[in-house]
Amino acid sequence: MFTGIIESMGQLEALRPEGSNLHLTFSSAFTDELKIDQSLAHNGVCLTVVGIDGKNYTVTAIDETLKRSNLGSLQVGNLVNLERCMSANGRFDGHIVQGHVDTMGTCQSVQEKDGSWEFKIQYPKNPNHITVEKGSITINGVSLTVVDSEDDWFSVAIIPYTYEHTSFRELKPGDLVNLEFDVVGKYVARILGKTS
Repeated sequence: MFTGIIESMGQLEALRPEGSNLHLTFSSAFTDELKIDQSLAHNGVCLTVVGIDGKNYTVTAIDETLKRSNLGSLQVGNLVNLERCMSANGRFDGHIVQGHVDTMGTCQSVQEKDGSWEFKIQYPKNPNHITVEKGSITINGVSLTVVDSEDDWFSVAIIPYTYEHTSFRELKPGDLVNLEFDVVGKYVARILGKTS
């Protein structure tokens, strides 16, 4: 389980296709603290560390992951948001994040708001993809609060610290982002769908 509080950014160093899988090698500030078989969220996608070589480590994304997330569009040099699993005695600073991306959204606009930034994100309309104003949403692994909410788009406000310490500083209109909707909302939607 994750919280959506980003620890660091990783830089993609190499890509190696193997069948329908893709091996991705990253460098990070905490590679020396990682171990083989550890779970690590990359732009909100939970992946397993399969190799470590000096400052670099490798993870493998399967075809389903590549279709559902923006990992397949990464290029060498790109940055991703990284978060290790929450420790059992850690603080719960964000919200419950599973590391299972629901769908991709598209950044529609970025507006500077005198010290903060507002991002509008559009996504495929789906009764299971629910946002609510002041509710939680995960964008590229970052736990955020929804500002405006509609059936197929929402907006979030980004403070300077988050902007500087995550890949939001590189996000521009037209870019794809990974979305994980609030797990509580997903369960409520499923229950209501079965009872209506």
